[in-house]
Amino acid sequence: MAVGEYVSVSSQSDIEKADLGREQQDLESNPAEELEELTTAYEKRGLDKDLAKQVALQLTNKNALEAHAKEELGINEITKPHPFQAAMASAASFISGGLFPFLVALFAPIKYMVFCQYGFAIVFLALSGVITAKMGGCAIGKSMLRICFWGTMAMLTAAMVGYIFGVKTG
Repeated sequence: MAVGEYVSVSSQSDIEKADLGREQQDLESNPAEELEELTTAYEKRGLDKDLAKQVALQLTNKNALEAHAKEELGINEITKPHPFQAAMASAASFISGGLFPFLVALFAPIKYMVFCQYGFAIVFLALSGVITAKMGGCAIGKSMLRICFWGTMAMLTAAMVGYIFGVKTG
């Protein structure tokens, strides 16, 4: 999971670097056209033409690539991808997400293992929804419903694939 996340976020980072490279080339080869693009972008955000031109000029004089990266590409220092950080977060999530089901597997009676795993999985998904909502500042019910629904869909899909291929439980 962590390696996949690292590769994914590294690819995102490479794409952003390539976009910035193309934008830098455009700024060097067509500075007037790029200034007009930036001016138009600020007009679309609600500034009148004169103010938009003034803002575009000032930001271009300060750091043209940064201004265009933010406005045209949506790239800034805050949204910059960090592959290693993403990989570590994924690893921690995977380990912590697997801990409770592992404990259920250790302590649940074999006879009821499938039901215990599915039942507790829903409880753990709901708990994850609460934690996510608290951390993100959104509605707890909506978060719990979303994560429980999609988690259940994933479990049902996995069970169906197992059934199709003749995997037996117990």
